[in-house]
Amino acid sequence: MPVQARTRKQLRQSIGYNLGALKVGTATGGTNNTLIDVNTFRGGDDEYIGKLALVTDANGTNNPQTTQYVNDYTASNNTIQFQQNSSFPIEDGDEYELWSEPYTPTRIHDFINQAIIDVTGQAYDPIESVALHADGSSMRYDIPSNISIINRLFYRTAVSFTTLHSCNAVFDETIDSDFTVSADTQDKKKGTASNKFVIAVGASAGDIATDSIDSKDISKYDYLECWVKSTVPTSAGNLKILLDDSASCASPIETLSIPALSADTWTFVRIALANPETDTAIISVGLEYDSDLGACTVWLDDIKVVQNDTAVWEIFPKHLWRIDRESRDLVLTEGGKFEAGYALLKITGGDKPALLSSETGASEIDDSYIIARATGLAFASASGGSGTDPDTLRQQAAFWFGLAEQSKRAFPLLITGRVVE
Repeated sequence: MPVQARTRKQLRQSIGYNLGALKVGTATGGTNNTLIDVNTFRGGDDEYIGKLALVTDANGTNNPQTTQYVNDYTASNNTIQFQQNSSFPIEDGDEYELWSEPYTPTRIHDFINQAIIDVTGQAYDPIESVALHADGSSMRYDIPSNISIINRLFYRTAVSFTTLHSCNAVFDETIDSDFTVSADTQDKKKGTASNKFVIAVGASAGDIATDSIDSKDISKYDYLECWVKSTVPTSAGNLKILLDDSASCASPIETLSIPALSADTWTFVRIALANPETDTAIISVGLEYDSDLGACTVWLDDIKVVQNDTAVWEIFPKHLWRIDRESRDLVLTEGGKFEAGYALLKITGGDKPALLSSETGASEIDDSYIIARATGLAFASASGGSGTDPDTLRQQAAFWFGLAEQSKRAFPLLITGRVVE
């Protein structure tokens, strides 16, 4: 599907040109209630009375905008006058749009979003996710919130990896006094045990627990993978994995922020290594407590590094999985649980296209469809107004709706997709 990802501003202006309702230019001067453009303005006095001006302050903080109706135009000095003062003085370089009734920027924005809503369920923003990991026992997995449709499910059958710490043995190199570490043989994801860190209420940011390992050159790997669980919810970076080529992680060469965790839920974590080229002799692995979470317990299991581009993927047969829409769960059958075993899962699918709420927001579906559909909606909305030629406007609307339908034919077929919501 051809997606140019134009911004809302670019879409709006394209639609305005289609409607014959827009003039765009750059101010050469002005005041709080006047705008001068010696390069673009044409025509006699009063030429632009009744137009709606949208002006962007090129020199202002966050590019504030103002919309003002024009109540006068003086041809001799190329100056329009606003009905009210703008929130900032118009200066050389400020960009402006002049809109003709009945069309306004706000209405065009509504038509753009309506066009996106109209095609939701037929078009989507492509997404590939490797957020889920089968563990050989679970049959239900929370589908990531940014996925609305799943086209295919894969499982990783092979990848080049090195285990840094199996977590079968207890971290015992350097342990902060507020940490109590033990091997948990009951609550684990792989092997014979996980590492259980009971963290006292007196723990403070920077407290760590580390373990020494045989020196490992992991410079060819690019991701660290592990399982993490916490009794309290955490934000990204509250907990960190440390890797170091010196004892006790005294000066970590990798400080990897663990993503946000839900309480009491094992979470598969996949974090890009920051400096793999320097990771040639890792001898210490650590867990850092980096925020005041209060008393809590954290578990770690199966810490390894992988070479992402060596992954081999096998498609998951569709009869071995389904979607529970009510709970937003990916559900494996008994055969599916056996098929996946202990493997990373990859979802290919998509998210519902986002509505546009800012000038810089970019479209996630085909621009040509949005422009055509929104243009048609604008013409149709004006066909019942007084002083209009309704038949001509309806014909224009039908023409642009037809172009929008042609653009929709280029959307990817979703026959094989399974809808999440």
